[in-house]
Amino acid sequence: MYRLIAIDMDGTLLNDHHEVPEDVKRTLDEAKRHGIKIVLCSGRPIGGMHSYIEKLSLDEDGDYAIAYNGALVQATDTNEIVAELSLERNDLVKLYDVSMELDSPIHFFDAEGLYTPNANISEYTVLESYLNKIPLHYQQVSDVPAIISIPKVMFINHPEKLTQTIQALPKELYDQYTIVQSSPYFLEFIHPSANKGNAVKKLAEELGIKQEEVMCIGDNGNDLPMIEYAGCSVAMGNAISEVKAAADFQTRTNNESGVAYAIDTLVLDPLKVKSK
Repeated sequence: MYRLIAIDMDGTLLNDHHEVPEDVKRTLDEAKRHGIKIVLCSGRPIGGMHSYIEKLSLDEDGDYAIAYNGALVQATDTNEIVAELSLERNDLVKLYDVSMELDSPIHFFDAEGLYTPNANISEYTVLESYLNKIPLHYQQVSDVPAIISIPKVMFINHPEKLTQTIQALPKELYDQYTIVQSSPYFLEFIHPSANKGNAVKKLAEELGIKQEEVMCIGDNGNDLPMIEYAGCSVAMGNAISEVKAAADFQTRTNNESGVAYAIDTLVLDPLKVKSK
């Protein structure tokens, strides 16, 4: 039996209107009634997850969320931090210098909000602020405090330009950071030990849950580490080919309530048969 289901948000839990379909909500509620932990696992900041956590009643005793692509694992009822891996100011300076060389806009987070050093603020930075309902600030890198905890730095650009940026990235950065493309216009840099797979593993171990009792559902490159870790891995119908190739099961798309279909098929229906 699966005891923990980790679910990506954008492109997975949420449809293209950034909504949780009602049948997905009903399925998650039923899974919870069977004692299964539902853990949202997102590249979003924790603040950008709050409204969905509340809507799904995932802020009760013993509930957790994984944010910033695995850089933060947090209890949602008490806000107690289970695990945290952050970047520092020198990382921001290094990545900002690279972004200037490659002519790619950049933004970054701290615990309070979203910041851009680009006076000409990218439309994708505005989108990030809007989707996550977090404040956006203009701040030059030279004004960033010496002591700062940065969960994530992002390069953002039009898809074709971001592809060119990725191809031109210095190879040594891949040894220094976890680098994931979470959408056609977002490239994310986090702590080298941070990824969704490590975060789900850490949480499962904290809760005494075995690897084979963990299911993970995702669609994009930043979901691959948890897809590869899971005892049962599920690729959305709209997932990239690499996720589909690594997964044990392919469900419907995010616009077809693929999360509900996967959990019904692989978790809840077998429980109903067993109880007869």
